Amino acid sequence: MNKGIYIATSEPDSGKSLVALGLMRMLLSKTAKVGYFRPIIDSDFKGKDDNHINTILSHFDLNFTHEEAYAFTRSEFIDKRNADKDGEILDTIIEKYKTLEERNDFMLVEGTDFSGEGTAIELDANILIAQNLGLPTLIVSSGVGKSLDEFINGLHLAYDSFDEKGVKVSAVIANKVQEENLETIIKGVEQNLPKDTVVNAIPLISGLKNPTIKEIAKSIDAKVLFGEDMLNNQSSSFKVGAMQLRNYLTYLEDGCLIITPGDRAEIILGALQANISSNYPRISGIVLTGGLVPENSIIKLIDGLQFVAPILSVQQGTFEVANKIGNMRSHIYADNEEKILLSLNMFEKYCDVDRLSDKLITFKHNGMTPRMFQYNLLKRAKTQRKHIVLPEGNDDRIIAATSRLALMDFVDITLLGQKDKIKEASSRLGLNFDFNTINIIDPLDSVYIEDFAQTLYEQRKHKGMTIDIAQDLIRDVSYFGTMMVYKGMADGMVSGAAHTTQHTIKPALQFVKMKPEVSVVSSVFFMCLENRVSVFGDCAINPNPNADQLAEIALSSAESSQAFGIEPRIAMLSYSSGSSGKGEDVEKVRKATELVKQKRSELNVEGPIQYDAAVDMAVGQSKLPKSKVAGQATVLIFPDLNTGNNTYKAVQRETGAVAIGPMLQGLNKPVNDLSRGCTVDDIFNTVVITAIQAQDI
Repeated sequence: MNKGIYIATSEPDSGKSLVALGLMRMLLSKTAKVGYFRPIIDSDFKGKDDNHINTILSHFDLNFTHEEAYAFTRSEFIDKRNADKDGEILDTIIEKYKTLEERNDFMLVEGTDFSGEGTAIELDANILIAQNLGLPTLIVSSGVGKSLDEFINGLHLAYDSFDEKGVKVSAVIANKVQEENLETIIKGVEQNLPKDTVVNAIPLISGLKNPTIKEIAKSIDAKVLFGEDMLNNQSSSFKVGAMQLRNYLTYLEDGCLIITPGDRAEIILGALQANISSNYPRISGIVLTGGLVPENSIIKLIDGLQFVAPILSVQQGTFEVANKIGNMRSHIYADNEEKILLSLNMFEKYCDVDRLSDKLITFKHNGMTPRMFQYNLLKRAKTQRKHIVLPEGNDDRIIAATSRLALMDFVDITLLGQKDKIKEASSRLGLNFDFNTINIIDPLDSVYIEDFAQTLYEQRKHKGMTIDIAQDLIRDVSYFGTMMVYKGMADGMVSGAAHTTQHTIKPALQFVKMKPEVSVVSSVFFMCLENRVSVFGDCAINPNPNADQLAEIALSSAESSQAFGIEPRIAMLSYSSGSSGKGEDVEKVRKATELVKQKRSELNVEGPIQYDAAVDMAVGQSKLPKSKVAGQATVLIFPDLNTGNNTYKAVQRETGAVAIGPMLQGLNKPVNDLSRGCTVDDIFNTVVITAIQAQDI
């Protein structure tokens, strides 16, 4: 049984980080506990951790320390090898690996980076380590600077090097190749490899190739003068400022880095002004050379600007700095979420994840962890691309979530708002916002206003609506966004970050309306707990449902549970379990339970039942020993909004659970409401579930 995979390469700068990130997410979607181990790391400086380990541990929130995740630094490894202590090296690597392996279901091991070692020596070290750990290998190779024949032959040689030493090569990934050569390379590599070897190819991705201002600052030992919160800006090119401003402005490109002596105030101020002008591209930052900084009056002027790109200062001259920046390599690091998300998306887009998973994981994990659930949601959303409108386009959280959604590239987005304000906000937030991929509509100045107003008037004139009122209402973002959904211009809507629940769903109730078989709109949260995902309903909409409404909420929640891959075992919650309790409130729950059984006899439902009896097996079996729900409920229905809302928030805060939702149930088309305290993650997740809901319509 495979319990691990060894990522190896035969050269530096192969792009192993992208592959390690992609594999880690794939593995965590299949099993709860995945360990990450690097036998040899590059960090030889005290107090500085390995970037690869930090990125993986931080992004995936893995439960072990940096020290547990590696065996030797490069210098320690070399010293021991030079002292003929190869046996001690292998013993230590095996011991540390096995210690971590015992605590996890699967191990992801990442080999060395070929920094400062001869290729043959380092390749031999990777082969020897994989051999002694008893792990199959995945080989990653870069196509940069190679002809097709050189690249394909090089991959075959790397495969043979491992195979000849008895190390099974399960997969090969050709990385950083030209897009038009992907199929040619895959076919060429497959020709001389066993049929069961998985072969994939990933193109060279500019968003990963381009260094960030943070990386540039580190490589040239620069001091950050301004824009510390925008150091993740990526630089696609650099321009040396040596001509007059009127000529220099014509050379600016989107994402370019400006390099200029620190006393060229006109270039500095002109570039900053161009950065906030809608008539010029957005720059990534400015590097001031020669140890010169602008005079105090210029510094004061810059300090008072609302939007300032990062400005760095270095001692070296312009020519030396330009050469260093031109020759530097870009990396993925822990706090650069943009590059991490892009890496994950590219891995899934170009690699056969299902085949890789089947090849590497030879066991099946029981249960559903939160990470599995979220991964499966995203995977399902990608199967059928949908269009979601976000009415609150001027909210920073919505803009940040939209940037992430654009990177993941699984859904089309329309933002409602003013384009210039959204552009200003994206610059202020340091987002690499691609305005070519996002549709932006200003509801106050749109060609759709007359048509939308007329439709609203026709829908509501029987309720006293006039055309004048309709024209005023349709300029409201909630009405405008909902009308886009109603007319099929968008498949769903997500709002509520800056508006009340009533403001968000009222238009939907007025003209999107409820499904014919539904009499009450309700909601569910997907509560992602440590080792399971539960469905909580209704925690957001209905203050005090009667028995009929409570039964319908339970049925809708069961359907939602099934639709999202969770087997429904319904607990109708109350302050007593079974027949022990008396009173109006418990009788309502008892009646609702009977109605659910009458309408859907095949469903497993229990009620009334207390929360602890519903989720704790020992308590459940003690109070209701013959129940098929007690102790293992997946759908928990609360008797009223007060109980439901407080419980979901208490569980979320006290356990650290991720609450995805609320997701509205019962509307003809999906419209979902956010909390005004929502995070960027909440918005992203709600868009995902909205896109999935739209697939079923």
